[in-house]
Formats: sequence, C-alpha cells, structure tokens
Amino acid sequence: MNSSSSDRRSERFLTGKGFYIVLFLCAAVIGVSAWIMATGKATMENDSIDSAIGEHRVEMVIAPAPKGSDWIDESEFAPPEIGDTAPAVPAVEPEEPQSESAAAPAAPHYVWPAAGVIERDYSLSVLRYDATMHDWRTHGGIDIACEEGAGVVAVRGGQVESIVSDGLYGTVLTIDHGDGIRSVYANLSPETSVRQGEWVDGGVMLGTVGHSALCEVSQTPHLHFEMRSGGARVDPMAYLPT
Repeated sequence: MNSSSSDRRSERFLTGKGFYIVLFLCAAVIGVSAWIMATGKATMENDSIDSAIGEHRVEMVIAPAPKGSDWIDESEFAPPEIGDTAPAVPAVEPEEPQSESAAAPAAPHYVWPAAGVIERDYSLSVLRYDATMHDWRTHGGIDIACEEGAGVVAVRGGQVESIVSDGLYGTVLTIDHGDGIRSVYANLSPETSVRQGEWVDGGVMLGTVGHSALCEVSQTPHLHFEMRSGGARVDPMAYLPT
C-alpha cells in the first residue's frame, strides 16, 4: 500500500509543478556544460598563444631609482617650455685685448748717413766753441768727420723735400719721412744723386761730402747732419743706431 501511494505521488509531481522544475534543472545543466566547454576552449587558445610566443618573449626589468649621489633629476633633461620669452642667445667670450707690444707698430729703422767719427756733438743747451766763427755757440746737429767725396746715404725711406744752396751750410738736402720727421744733410758737394720730389729708400746714395759750408769751413771735411721733429731740431743720436 505504501508503494502504491509513493507511485501516485510521484506521478502527480511529474504531471504538476515538478515537470517544470525538472525542465529548469536540465536547462541549467546544459548551460553549465556549455560554459565549461567555452571556458576550456578559451584557456586552450590562450595556452597555445603563450606557447607560440614564449620563445620570443622579452622581459622588461624596471630598475629601482638610484639613491644618494647617483640620483638624476629628470627636470634637467626636460624640454624647455614654450613661452613668449626670447630665445637664449649663446654667450660670446670677449676677445682678449692685445698687449701694447703686439698692437704698437714697429719702430722705423735708421742707418748712419756716412761712415766716420763724430767731430762735433749736438748741443742746444750748452755752448760749443766754433773754430770758424771763433766764438761759442749752439750746434743743431752732429758733424761726422770723413774724407771729402765720401758717400752720403738716406738714413730712412722718404721723399726728397728740397735741395738748396744755403749761404752758411752750402748744399743742403732735406728728406721728409712722412711722420713729422725730417733728416737734413749739409756741406754736400753741389752734384747730388737724387732730385727734388723723388722717393728714396733707406741706404740709397744721396750725394757726397763736399766743402761748401762756409760757417764750418775751418773744420776738417765732414757731413753736417740734423734731425728735425715737427720743425724743431732734435738730437740725431736719438734716432741713429748705436
């Protein structure tokens, strides 16, 4: 009797609400099975991809930031900000001024106008005895004793400014050196080797020693030589090589 009752209850359950419960459980089982199959397939595909690229995989290692004195401030390498300020102009180091010795032009080169010894010195502050005039007077040049007819040369390059016959100093030749300096050659022979207005280089023959200076006629043959700066007589020994 109990067996018959259980069968009838089961039949009523299957024909009633139980039918839908069983149907829901079957659908759930089917859904779970489908999800498991899909998940397994995706896992297998990922494993296949990983195995395919495994041999070529590059691992990136991020090193920790250095500490202490090794720290590098990234702001030093940051690009400059773009703004309204003018671009920086590179600094230009000023040129070092040249020394006075390097900037100054070379001093002019002078040579002796004649070969001989100085018979009478330059003297504008101390009176010298004049054998021709028999008195004491100043002397605006130097007298270089040498033989009559000895050669006289230009002490430095310049233009022949004048060749004159002076009543006291005889034949006098003057050279303008172009910087306010002039050289004067007196007591020359009347015949000269150059002409007025001609340019001559230092050492070029101008003429010969004569005996034309009446104010020094009592002296031995000599060249009376003067140097002038700005028109004033100056000591020739300040220019001639020693």
